[in-house]
Amino acid sequence: MENTSLQSALLVMDFQPAILSRYPETTAIIPNVLKAIDHAREQQLPVFYIRVGFRAGAPEINPINKMFGASKHLYANVNPEDFMRLTPELHPREDEWIITKRRISAFAGNDLEMLFRAQHIQHLILAGVSTSGVVLSTVREAADKDYKLTVLSDCCFDGDPEVHSVLLNKVFPRQADVLTCSEWIGK
Repeated sequence: MENTSLQSALLVMDFQPAILSRYPETTAIIPNVLKAIDHAREQQLPVFYIRVGFRAGAPEINPINKMFGASKHLYANVNPEDFMRLTPELHPREDEWIITKRRISAFAGNDLEMLFRAQHIQHLILAGVSTSGVVLSTVREAADKDYKLTVLSDCCFDGDPEVHSVLLNKVFPRQADVLTCSEWIGK
């Protein structure tokens, strides 16, 4: 039997122009993400905006890190505030958290878990780019930390449609409920 009394929060992850510009197709999911944000606000659920970012010069990036190391020069030569800027359509409110992570998972290098504990949050609703990056890493880590999880399938995007499909249809259902935004809102 499902416990419906769990405190929930919506995580909107890596919706940064610097990331979205790599995937022009992400414009199609923004309306769904905005619906999810509006619904969370209507339900008085906290909304967390998770972004990836580094200090000037990207000292957090180890050259041996396969994902970030080869691109360190790119991160090191951009204005960190420009890179970490959220896509303007999202319009975070002053009472909503903007969390900077230093790696792929929403939990990496920040105090996110402490905020969840302080707010008694036990159920995470996830939206993010990319499905095989931040969403996968966050699902895995959050499941290991015993959070209840919901992935909003039409609020996620991956540059590889096959990987996106496999994750949403075969991998995530082992650890999360996978719903469309409309299914979540109607639930």
